[in-house]
Amino acid sequence: MPSVPAVEVSECAFSYGKARALGGVSFRVSPGSIFGLLGPNGSGKTTLFRILSTLLVPETGSARVFGVDVAENPIEARRQMGIVFQSQSLDRRLSVEENLVHQGHMYGMRGTSLASRVRDVLGKVGLAERQNDRVETLSGGLRRRADLAKGLLHAPKLLLLDEPSTGVDPGARLSFWQHLEDLRRSDGVTVLLTTHLLDEADRCDRLAILDRGRLISEGSPRDLKAEIGAEVVTLATSAPSEVATVLTAEFGVSDARVNGREVRFEHAEGAKWTARLMERFGERIESVKVSRPSLEDVFLHHAGHGFDTEGKSWAETPHFTS
Repeated sequence: MPSVPAVEVSECAFSYGKARALGGVSFRVSPGSIFGLLGPNGSGKTTLFRILSTLLVPETGSARVFGVDVAENPIEARRQMGIVFQSQSLDRRLSVEENLVHQGHMYGMRGTSLASRVRDVLGKVGLAERQNDRVETLSGGLRRRADLAKGLLHAPKLLLLDEPSTGVDPGARLSFWQHLEDLRRSDGVTVLLTTHLLDEADRCDRLAILDRGRLISEGSPRDLKAEIGAEVVTLATSAPSEVATVLTAEFGVSDARVNGREVRFEHAEGAKWTARLMERFGERIESVKVSRPSLEDVFLHHAGHGFDTEGKSWAETPHFTS
């Protein structure tokens, strides 16, 4: 018999007034996996996070955590999950241990069992030696680990993380991810996170890519990039509009997109085209870059615009042909 999904979202929709934030999103998360909701600002991932964490109720559709409907039974759903919000929820004036003790009290934990659990989770996130330090003295990376310990205190089966690397330097981010992967292996914790960082998304087992409230693609990072099946060519040029027009008219390129002084398109034999492009455009081409598809290319391929906070870079141009 198949196991119950850790998270099951079915045709979930939500609006803020007349602004549609989610338009019927559906996906499943397997137990014990690390699943990412990837998208730029305004894609709907934070709204979806708030629904899963029981802060919002979907207008239509449903969301379940290990079979528990988050709208119909929010208290039971919260028992299944630990939540780490984008904004830190620690009291800076208290020690790391004191923060966790107060969190334990909210879940009815007391005495020696609570003290034992605090020691256990601090050891798991590498903060055992800093338990008596006041939070305000910790670095951003250590505070993020303390937030993680707080979310894990009641031994949840699901860990929800909203933009976990916000304000954290690359070294601390790498350390944080190592702790997540260790937790998944040792405790079987399922992790669902939101992110706009492409390198962070690449570390997930599976991704749901969101754009303007729609689910535009889902799968493992490797499979999503393999679906493009072409090399990505980026031309730096002094005449981007002219180059894009010629690519369409003379080379049959149907997906040339302009962003500032760059023109980008996909081609099965991009590397072989570089000499032809340089010969055709001459000094108007400043550089040519040929690369394998990235998650940013996946987003552009499905969304039709680039991965930025406004959804406007790599804008569609009039250089498309049927």
